[in-house]
Amino acid sequence: MMNFSMEGKKSQDLVNLFLAVCLFLSPWVVGFSLEAMPAWNAWIVGIVLGALAIATLSVFAEWEEWVNLVLGLWLIVAPWMLGFTASMSAMWTHIVLGVLVAALSAWAVWDYRHHPHSHA
Repeated sequence: MMNFSMEGKKSQDLVNLFLAVCLFLSPWVVGFSLEAMPAWNAWIVGIVLGALAIATLSVFAEWEEWVNLVLGLWLIVAPWMLGFTASMSAMWTHIVLGVLVAALSAWAVWDYRHHPHSHA
């Protein structure tokens, strides 16, 4: 059971890393790189998510998952808070990736709380 849980945790971290890379590349891939506010938000949050994912791949810390959860929630509300709801591609990229990051992080926290010894 311990190995399965640790493998599941590593998978969560790898998915978070993948989402961070997607977020970072999204201004170019989706086409909003010339829109400063959503592009810079994607780049900055993508770097922070990526750094946290790499850190949790080496040593798990619950606080990192909570930070990821907050970042995911930020991505969801950022189009309104930063005023780029008119850019549909930027808005939906932030919302979809935010939901995925928040859900993955909430799952990691739930898993840790229900199997705390499997992450030690």
